[in-house]
Amino acid sequence: LADPLIDHAEGQLFLNEAFKIIVEEVLRKGTDAEEKVCEWREPESLALLLDLQLRDTGESQDRLLQRVRDVAKYSIKTSHPHFFNQQFGGVDYHSLAGRFLTEALNTNLFTYEVAPVFVLMETEVLKALRQLVGWTDGDGIFCPGGSTSNMYAMNLARYKLFPEVKTKGLWALPRLAIFSSPGSHYSVQKGASYLGFGTDSVILVKVDDGGRMIPEDLDAKIELAKSQGFVPLLVSCTSGTTVLGSFDPLDCIADVCDKHQLWMHVDAAWGGSVLFSKQHRHLMKGVERAKSVSWNPHKMLLAGLQCSAFLLQDTTNLLKRCNCANASYLFQQDKFYDVNLDIGDKSVQCSRKVDCLKLWLMWKAVGSTGLEHRVDKAFLHVRYLLEQMKKRDGFQLVSTVAPVIKERMMKEGTMMVGYQPLGDLGNFFRVTVFSPHICHKDMDFFLDEIERLGKCL
Repeated sequence: LADPLIDHAEGQLFLNEAFKIIVEEVLRKGTDAEEKVCEWREPESLALLLDLQLRDTGESQDRLLQRVRDVAKYSIKTSHPHFFNQQFGGVDYHSLAGRFLTEALNTNLFTYEVAPVFVLMETEVLKALRQLVGWTDGDGIFCPGGSTSNMYAMNLARYKLFPEVKTKGLWALPRLAIFSSPGSHYSVQKGASYLGFGTDSVILVKVDDGGRMIPEDLDAKIELAKSQGFVPLLVSCTSGTTVLGSFDPLDCIADVCDKHQLWMHVDAAWGGSVLFSKQHRHLMKGVERAKSVSWNPHKMLLAGLQCSAFLLQDTTNLLKRCNCANASYLFQQDKFYDVNLDIGDKSVQCSRKVDCLKLWLMWKAVGSTGLEHRVDKAFLHVRYLLEQMKKRDGFQLVSTVAPVIKERMMKEGTMMVGYQPLGDLGNFFRVTVFSPHICHKDMDFFLDEIERLGKCL
């Protein structure tokens, strides 16, 4: 029976009008340096303004369009040139078109029969990313975020060494050890907890003054762990730490991993994109020696949230063997096409969103050369900001200043930048300048605004 609540003509008219609002409020105003980054409201006030309560009866189309305007107006404009707060600022319009198309097609990336285009597309995109790492073959999958990619690596390393864990569980295993640096992403700790290793099994390796893991201390920590009854399993290196942006010395770490026969994983969530750059790819020298790599093109490349690739050097179908459940209602072996195209059993998920189209369409539009330029431009902005900062007095901030300045900029809506403490340094601002829409004028605005907001502190 036809659903009396669905009127395709009316629905398409609403969608058309809503899209106009999105283009105006989010994509035009939201990328205009003269507009605000945010319209700040306190939580209670914002909840009342948005009228969030859900009711039994529906609302008129005009009222719903106002809802769209309100959501756009009071949301943070992450594509604004003065949004320096996180590693996903900016917008690529080709990628955005891919995101719109993905939502409209609304398919699940688990079998070739329901997602033929995207099964082939994901395969090709992952192949291209692996080639940048330096692997001629391998495997991989798009995951819901870099944290999940890191957990995939930990789970696969354990399964590779102790395949019986899949059927017998943790009780059959010795105590395993994971090695990482204090600057590694918190997902290493979360993954250890979630996967049953326990956070005490994560052993932190010393870093140098630049936040880079010290290979000699890694070697010593592995030997110590062995003497304490641990079975060393995995080293999680970082290419682009969250706070300092440090790149671990992968080649030297690979030597240690080879010596002790450990799985080497590289968390290159934001730093992986330097592999596009002839000028900066040396920062990841030795990455081809890793067993696995996490890489988020939604960060420095602006593919849009979310776009997170987990890449494997393995060619033995380890990913599928570790994660498969062989659901007979999905993965029948007597289908009329090659069942190897049914890639869903590689994933721990059943429903899996299409995340390859946004990257593929953007890559097609600008090519590898355009993405290289995007990476190089981000490094140029950082150097410019540092040079300008050195010319100004007053940028050695004390711990109470950053939170107050952040509150003022949010309430005025002029800018957004994150802050955090690091050891004895107290709070400092962590500026993210990945967006290709940023220019030197925006860097100058950042410094001027910090000075203006903190002048009387």
